[in-house]
Amino acid sequence: MWYDVGLTLFGQKIAYTELVGQVLALAVVFLAQRRSLLTWPVQLVSVALLFTVYMSAHLGGLATRQVAVGAIAVYGWYAWVRRRDPVFGVVVRKGSWRERAAVAAAFVVGTVAFALVLDALDASWAPWPDAAIFIGTILAFALQGLGLVEFWLVWLVVDAVGVPLQIQSGLYFSAFVYVIFAGLVIHGFIDWNRTARRLTQAAKSPL
Repeated sequence: MWYDVGLTLFGQKIAYTELVGQVLALAVVFLAQRRSLLTWPVQLVSVALLFTVYMSAHLGGLATRQVAVGAIAVYGWYAWVRRRDPVFGVVVRKGSWRERAAVAAAFVVGTVAFALVLDALDASWAPWPDAAIFIGTILAFALQGLGLVEFWLVWLVVDAVGVPLQIQSGLYFSAFVYVIFAGLVIHGFIDWNRTARRLTQAAKSPL
């Protein structure tokens, strides 16, 4: 099929759809760190390519993830256009403890529910990590659209689950990209956390 056409690198075949899709996914992290509106259109192109990759790898959760992320990217694009700061770009903040607890609960409950669905439909050879990545991704992008710093921490969880799953699926380039993601996510968290602190202090300062 056209989406299997690719190149061989270090003895491993990499489809062009996987290569380009993951490179664009890396670009999304750079753009998100800089709070650029280009984050979202680039994300849309990436998910369109990676959908075909994960369908061919029989990872229904990751394939469905691309559809959901595409929808969230449209929302995030709209949200960022409406919620901009003239100096720092999109307004960011730290989540409250109640919000963090809600995210943790949603991750656990969502993972269990979606894993059971994937298993019942025989839509994935690894339903539990597949489901965890799907739910974590949805939560991360939703929090990113809201401008919450904690979305970077959710991405770290997704990376930790995603690297071994990609290797076991034979998607070695994707596994390599996930490792790079982890470093970028840590840097992005530090940057957004610093910005959120600065905005909070500015809001508290007298005119």
